[in-house]
Amino acid sequence: MSALETWLRTPRHHDAPGIFAYGHVPRPPEDPGRVSDRKLVGGAILSVLAALLIWSLIFNGYLPLWPVLSWLSQDALTSGATFNVLSPVIYGLIIALLVRIFGRAGHWPEVWRRYIAPALGPKWRSHTAPALGGLRRRITRALSKRWDEPVRRTGPRLIGRALLALLCGVLVYSLLWNRFGRLWLKPMFWLIPDDWAYTGDRVAFSVVSNLYYLIWIGLLAYVFGRAGHWPEAWRRYVAPALSKRWDEPAQPGAQPDAQPDGQPVEDDPVQWPELRAAGQHAVADRLAGEIRSGRMNDVDYTRIQRAWTSVLAEPRRIDAFADTVLRQGAAACLHPSGARDLPFRSATHDLLGGQVRIGLAPADDRNPYQHRGAGLALDPSLLGTGLLAVGPPGSGKTRQLVRPVVESLCLQALSGTAAVIAVGSAGTDLGPADAFDVVISLGDPSSRYDLDLYGGSPDPDAAGSTLAEALIDDGPTHEADIRRAATALSQLLGPYRAAHGRFPAITELRELLDGIPHAFAALRGALDLAGEPGPVRELEARQRQAGRPDDIGTLLADRIALLDRPAFAGFFDVTGRTRPFSMHTLEHPLRVRIDLPERGHAEASRILARLVLAQFTAAVTGRRDRSLFACLVLDDAAHTVTGESVRGLQRLRSANAGAVLALRTLDDVPEALRTALLGAVGCRMALSGITTWDGKRFAEAWGTTWVETRDVTRTPDQSGGLLRRLNRGVRRLFTGEAVTTESVTVRSVERERWSASELAHSVPAGHAVVSLTATDGEHAPPILVDLRG
Repeated sequence: MSALETWLRTPRHHDAPGIFAYGHVPRPPEDPGRVSDRKLVGGAILSVLAALLIWSLIFNGYLPLWPVLSWLSQDALTSGATFNVLSPVIYGLIIALLVRIFGRAGHWPEVWRRYIAPALGPKWRSHTAPALGGLRRRITRALSKRWDEPVRRTGPRLIGRALLALLCGVLVYSLLWNRFGRLWLKPMFWLIPDDWAYTGDRVAFSVVSNLYYLIWIGLLAYVFGRAGHWPEAWRRYVAPALSKRWDEPAQPGAQPDAQPDGQPVEDDPVQWPELRAAGQHAVADRLAGEIRSGRMNDVDYTRIQRAWTSVLAEPRRIDAFADTVLRQGAAACLHPSGARDLPFRSATHDLLGGQVRIGLAPADDRNPYQHRGAGLALDPSLLGTGLLAVGPPGSGKTRQLVRPVVESLCLQALSGTAAVIAVGSAGTDLGPADAFDVVISLGDPSSRYDLDLYGGSPDPDAAGSTLAEALIDDGPTHEADIRRAATALSQLLGPYRAAHGRFPAITELRELLDGIPHAFAALRGALDLAGEPGPVRELEARQRQAGRPDDIGTLLADRIALLDRPAFAGFFDVTGRTRPFSMHTLEHPLRVRIDLPERGHAEASRILARLVLAQFTAAVTGRRDRSLFACLVLDDAAHTVTGESVRGLQRLRSANAGAVLALRTLDDVPEALRTALLGAVGCRMALSGITTWDGKRFAEAWGTTWVETRDVTRTPDQSGGLLRRLNRGVRRLFTGEAVTTESVTVRSVERERWSASELAHSVPAGHAVVSLTATDGEHAPPILVDLRG
């Protein structure tokens, strides 16, 4: 069996948001009456001692087991070879009965689940434990069945009833033969003459006696067969096995009804049941052969499955799809890059659910019950609500969160289900260049791609709005400044595009914002030559405002000057000489990485990060085709969050898009926006090492819950007579402590799920506390996660 077959046939259970469904074994329902550890261990030891005592009494003859059996069998069980054969069987049944009774009395299944199974490791629990658990449940149901109820047509209960009826019939026959033989055989001697039995024809006697025995055996078989539903068991199990023609050769091209592991074809993903249901048996056979031969991987399977789903929406493309698959096999419907996988993977992925495993939720009492001991994963349904991760340098944001998420989205892009833009400073490990279709290294002359300063939008107002959001920094009048800046930029971009058919370059825009007279005169002359008198009024209004001392254009020119540096020469080109990347191409499954020049150009990098965030929000919310999940990943979102970007994050959920923002501290966000940012995202992660000030914000966002507290009150013991008082005096004399009595008060109080102090000081290194919310509204409370698990 190939690795892909195993991957496809592994069960997936998703019983709570964020659980890594691949191979997950759901926990049984939580038991509010959970036995304490001390009581559980003590009861288990006591049950073992009691079972050993009962066994000793039986083995040494103090309990009359063998005399009773000998009376029933007329000493047949205690004689010679019969005893040697049946005694181990009877002893085995006795031991099984003792294990059953005292195992339940001592809660040994709970001892196994609580102490032994965790010690065996997660691999054993995910593979062996489900099989043993199912076997144990079947045996338990068979032994605990109430046989007086009408039979239910289920396999284990039917077989158990049939076997019990058989044992009862054998026991009745044994009693009739060994204990009540005279009464049972008397009717036969009424029919047979005496000379036949003693001196007559022995052959006639044998024939009649055997017929008599057969009549009684038939009567017993009829009674106990009806009681044990033997006809139903015969029709269901015995007859199909006897009627199967094993010697019949398989016909060429015939499809088996079930797989070697017993899974029917219609339920086996390896056999592509959705294609067979549509009548494409040849295509399904070709793809199944690719899986069995190992020529197909998980990306191929997901990509072809996605292509088939899109083909069903346009039935006229079915023939072309079938022809392509029959010719190319697993290489059909390739990503435009031609890649079928990433160069290497650093995390565990499950492309069927779009999940990437980021850690393990330990069995901590503070964790939700269903998440304890389960792997934690992220998928598009969670990223679609936005993810904010806060942690100091070295806490594992990039290595254990950002890199796995980017890697997962790149794999989904290769399968045709997602588009990703990863933004980080130059040198950040977001994946090798071969894992991306477009790599933009701003400030690096060897970069093959450029960034469109205006986002590829032909609308001057939209381009001016996104550019203004990037250029205006935090401040008390931030919102008002953005509106003024957007107006000023629109007054320049509109006339310039009308005159030249394109937006201005960095240097040209800087001159216009500075209010240089010859720049305005040149643009005015270009408008006259182009025959566009309409935009002249906007240009004149901008020229009049440029002469005022409080004009926003001066501030915008200073910010644009940060991008008009020699390090960015050749970038942000508007003449068509370079290959600029536009956010409007996110309707295709693209993998984009943008490297920012953090060293030496920190302020310029912040402007570019804000520009990318603003352009992404505007582009994905305006998409016509929203079938692809689009995600922006900011490895360092410091000083990129604005009021408009927070509102944009809230609109991403309905546009099948999401954003991942990583911060060193919430202090990198304006104070007025910190609460709004935590409320705008659905997934929040606090990594180890955050400050109590950041922890306070997370604690407020996660709210409170009801917990049970125990208050212990100690008071001096004044009870008893003279002897007890004398005893307490002696103890106080030697120990120096007064004898007290304790009273316990249990009450429910409302407390924070995680306090600021716990988040700052109780989260171990390499761990994080994360809360999750899915796009359908399903959510999980804060979970402690081991990111290295």
